Amino acid sequence: MGIFDKKYGECPMYYTLSTLEGKWKWIILWEIYLAEVIRYNKLKDTLQPIAHKTLSHQLKELESSNLIHREQYNQIPPKVEYSLTEQGTTLIPILNLMYQWGEQHMVRKGDLDIEKV
Repeated sequence: MGIFDKKYGECPMYYTLSTLEGKWKWIILWEIYLAEVIRYNKLKDTLQPIAHKTLSHQLKELESSNLIHREQYNQIPPKVEYSLTEQGTTLIPILNLMYQWGEQHMVRKGDLDIEKV
């Protein structure tokens, strides 16, 4: 029986993938983890070329999944900071493994020997 033979609510793998789906969620979590606490504009600058709408939407979804905490300070100009929740920090071992895997397997410029024709 495959993982997709079960209903959504009964399959942990499907639940995890659906909670963290999208191009940006893993890297958003990673950047928040590295910074510990990060302001919206700093996060947006770090994630260039992410669009404001995309970042805002991904942050709202991560917040609703209880993976990040959003702290809004009522001041002018507005100040918003993001940090990982306790549940969000449980993903750090996975993020570290993903980072290590990428570090070991990504091809960097200059790593390829291209024959000249």
